[in-house]
Parts: sequence; structure tokens; C-alpha cells
Amino acid sequence: MTARRFVQLDVFADRPGAGNPLAVVFDAEGLDDVTMQAIARWTRLPETTFISDVEGHGYSLRMFSPRREVPFAGHPSVGSAQALLRAGHITPDANGLVWQDGAAGRLPLRVLGTGGERTVAVRTPRAHVVEIADRGDRRLRGALAGLAAGALPPALMDGGRRWWLAEVADEAALRSATPDWDAIGALAGLTATMGLCAYARADAGNPYDLVVRAWVGAPAQFEDAASGAANATLAAWLASRDALPGGNRRYVVSQGREVGYDARLQLEIDDEGEVWSGGQVAFVIDGTLDWER
Repeated sequence: MTARRFVQLDVFADRPGAGNPLAVVFDAEGLDDVTMQAIARWTRLPETTFISDVEGHGYSLRMFSPRREVPFAGHPSVGSAQALLRAGHITPDANGLVWQDGAAGRLPLRVLGTGGERTVAVRTPRAHVVEIADRGDRRLRGALAGLAAGALPPALMDGGRRWWLAEVADEAALRSATPDWDAIGALAGLTATMGLCAYARADAGNPYDLVVRAWVGAPAQFEDAASGAANATLAAWLASRDALPGGNRRYVVSQGREVGYDARLQLEIDDEGEVWSGGQVAFVIDGTLDWER
């Protein structure tokens, strides 16, 4: 039996219980697809990652939800890099970057600070507009019912995962909203998307600029505690409409409060138009995994 280092952490959070939980399995060489999927099903977390080929400034990564392998997601990328940095297995290169190889290709992650104050941000795959729709569109009508409209129209974006994005009039309206899961599930199935990502400008005086709620409609139905990929797709949409919050290219998102979390995500659009999604992590468990096939 091979014992592999295993950590569990909360991503996009400065304390346990506030962020999106992630399990990370080190030294994943020798684990086949069936075993990795079984471990991910056992952890019952949004994603479990498996790290291999660690050397210098980079590593290979595979990520699984309890149901299937995931080609890319933001919080597993950020959390896995943080786990490797904390363990001393990788170091940033001269440009402050570490490198992740996976199904989405070779992606850089920017490292700032050290220890508990360290933040990591992943440069996300480029997102593009698939469709701009009207709120009266029959596909969207049920999912948007009861959501007071914001300034921008609904849009379908593809950033590796496809999301419908909808602006809500204000923070209070979004925070008090009750998702219609039947309608969101139907929308996800009909349009081959994750579901609906609703957002609103934050009230003045808050330590964040945008509020986001990401309602996954398929294959399961749940509200995401903190999604780096969904927020990166949203950032690309806002940038394309010259509508980034705060009037600059950096902003902070609050997500997850409505489902018992309190995540903070840091988004940045660089001079080349690339979107970086990141934040802090809080470590919760550090041990070993004994898994006999």
C-alpha cells in the first residue's frame, strides 16, 4: 500500500470554512483514471486534484469532481499551486510564476507574498462571447424570473466551460434571490451550459466590488461556493463591454455567503487582455491517503 500526502484546504478564503473546499493528492503517479475518480467520489468535495511530475517551477495536474474529470477550474488550480508552494515542492521562477500542465494546456500562475498572506492567481483560458440574448428569450425567461434586471443584457460565454451571465439590479436583489432550479436545470440542458451566473455591483463601502452567485444546473444542481472559472468568464464579458467595476482592471468579488461561505476572489485583466483569477487559501487538513486498488 502506498501512502500519499493528502491536504484539504479552502480556496479564496483567509480562514477555514469561508472558501471553496478542495482535496489535493500528491505523488499521483501510478493512479489510474478509475482510481482517481473513486477517490474524488469518496472525498465528496467539489473537486479533488492529483499532482504528478513535480519539478522546479512546474507540475502536472488532473482534477475530478465526484462525477467526472474536469478539464479546467479555477479554485482547484489555485489551491493545488498553494499546496505545492507550502510543501516546498515548487518555487516561483524569475517572473514570479509557477506552471501547471493539464487538459487546458500549460497555464501560468502568479505568486505574490509568502506564508499565510500568499496569493496565487491563475491565467485562465481565454473566454469569448457565444451569444448576447434578450431577457425575454424563451430559454432564459424562467431562470431570470424574479431577478430585477441590471444594465447589461444576458450573455452566453465560453471559457472552457459555458455559462449564461446575467446582471441583477443591485446587491440586495441578488443576495435575496431564490433560484428556480427546474428552470436553471432546463436552461443548462437545452444550451449545453453549466447554468446561470448572476452578478450585481456591490453596495458602496463594502470591501468588494462585485457580488456573484453561480447556479449550476447540470449535471447536478447546486450553488457554487466560489468559482474562479465562472468569475474569469464574467471578467472577460465585463471587459468586452467596458464595464469592469471600480473603473480599473482589478477588482474583488464576494461569493458564497448565501450558502454558508464567505469567499473573496481577486480578478485582474492584464495589458494583453488576459484574465487572472486568484486569492488566498486556508489549510485545514494535512495528512496521508492510503488507498488500495
